[in-house]
Amino acid sequence: MRLAQPRSFQWTRSEYYRLAETEMFQDRRVELLEGEIIEMPPQKNEHVVAVKLVEKELEALFGPRYFVRVQSPLDLGEESQPEPDVAVVTGSPRDYKSHPTTALLVVEISDSSLRLDRQRKRPIYARAGIADYWILNLIDRCLEVHRRPIADSSIKGGFRFGETTILTKRNFIAPLAMPKKRIVISDLLP
Repeated sequence: MRLAQPRSFQWTRSEYYRLAETEMFQDRRVELLEGEIIEMPPQKNEHVVAVKLVEKELEALFGPRYFVRVQSPLDLGEESQPEPDVAVVTGSPRDYKSHPTTALLVVEISDSSLRLDRQRKRPIYARAGIADYWILNLIDRCLEVHRRPIADSSIKGGFRFGETTILTKRNFIAPLAMPKKRIVISDLLP
C-alpha cells in the first residue's frame, strides 16, 4: 500500500470567488497568486499615505482618459488575481464591466510585502505583459522600476523583466505610457 504525499491545493479564480461568497475571507485582505491564496498583512499608515500620494500623482499625470485603480483586482489568468496598490488602465471606470486583464502601469507600495512583491508578483506581472511595474520601496526609500517583460525559460513562470532600475528620491521617472511627463520620486514617498 502506497501512501499519498502531502501537496498544496491550487485554486482557480472561480473557486476563489466561490470561497469569497461564503464569507471565508471576511475582514481579511487576500489575493490569488499562481493558484495560492495569500493573506496580506495589515497596512501601516505610511503605506496608506504612499498609496494616496501615488494615486494623486498618477491621476494628475495621466488625466481623465485613464482610470487609476487603487487596491483593485487585475484578472491575470485563471490562477492569478493580484490586487496592486495602484494600477493605471485606459478608459474610464464605466468601461470595465469586469476586472481589467492588463494595465499600462502597476505600482506596489512595499514595506512588509517587499519580498512578495519582488518574488511572487513581479513574475506574474511580467508573464501578463505589464510593460511598466514599479515597487515603491518604503524600507529603502527608493523606487524599483521593472520594465520590458521577456520570456525566460530558465525561471519559474517563464517570464521576467528585461530592465530594472533603482531610483532614489532625488531622481525622476516618466511612465512608459507617458514618456514626456515626469514624476519626482520624493513626491511619491511619505
